[in-house]
Amino acid sequence: MQELFKMIEVVSATNSTILISGESGTGKELVAKAIHLNSARADEPFVSVNCGAFPEALLESELFGYMKGAFTGAAANKKGLFEVADKGTIFLDEVGETSAGMQVKLLRALQERTIRRVGGTEEIAVDVRIIAATNRDLAAMVAESQFREDLFYRISVIPLELPPLRKRRDDIPLLAGHFLSRLNSTMKKDIERISADALKRLEAYDWPGNVRELENAMERAYILETSRELTASFLPNGSTVTGGSFKVVADLPADGLDLEAYVEKGQKDFLEEALRRSNGVQVKAAQLLRMSYRSFRHYLQKYSIPV
Repeated sequence: MQELFKMIEVVSATNSTILISGESGTGKELVAKAIHLNSARADEPFVSVNCGAFPEALLESELFGYMKGAFTGAAANKKGLFEVADKGTIFLDEVGETSAGMQVKLLRALQERTIRRVGGTEEIAVDVRIIAATNRDLAAMVAESQFREDLFYRISVIPLELPPLRKRRDDIPLLAGHFLSRLNSTMKKDIERISADALKRLEAYDWPGNVRELENAMERAYILETSRELTASFLPNGSTVTGGSFKVVADLPADGLDLEAYVEKGQKDFLEEALRRSNGVQVKAAQLLRMSYRSFRHYLQKYSIPV
């Protein structure tokens, strides 16, 4: 992480395009903001957009804007986020989720430094620093023809990789202490410390949701804790899925179990947890569960899970 911090300091002084890669919850947007705030553009806008949260047509109008009458509901001209970020930085999160058509349009914007609003003909010059981020292996996607090679090289002039929390366990007590201090300052409780057993459990857990999951787990434990010390009682451990109740059964109970009902309960718990970790973005949740979007939607309907 110290090497990463040094790299952030170095690249902040440039205008080069940066690609931040890492698992969900590792803090890619925080790194992008740190780069912006340490750059010559710090006093200008920092604009963030999650590319995986929009279908192609809507993402195009969000990024590039539109002209009055371009489509139903376009009652007036509207600036896109590239124009809003002019002189500043635009952060393209989850860039690996963009469609082939959208990748062509992004490539053109990066090459020409101009955009064209939906329904418009005028080329609008924009001066923006572009930082992209992804939790996917874009190089592998290029090899499988799922991501444009020319766009990949355009956005990865300077690549930065954020390690998952399980590979930097020494950071866990520091982050937990930081979250505890912040919770004490915002809530009407005063928990003085984290118990030794709680710290052991925090350090032993793999944190598949990374720093975001740790933050959520700390908040949940803080709210449920009744003593002046944060104990391990409400923290996750290696045998459970945080936020769910599905557990691995080591031995079949003596009186047996309803296997079908048990498996269905586990499926529902994992679906709900994947939605939580992906902030409700169904495409990302489906990827976490290694299933197609169509199958994911089928199970949402089967278990009546609200989205």
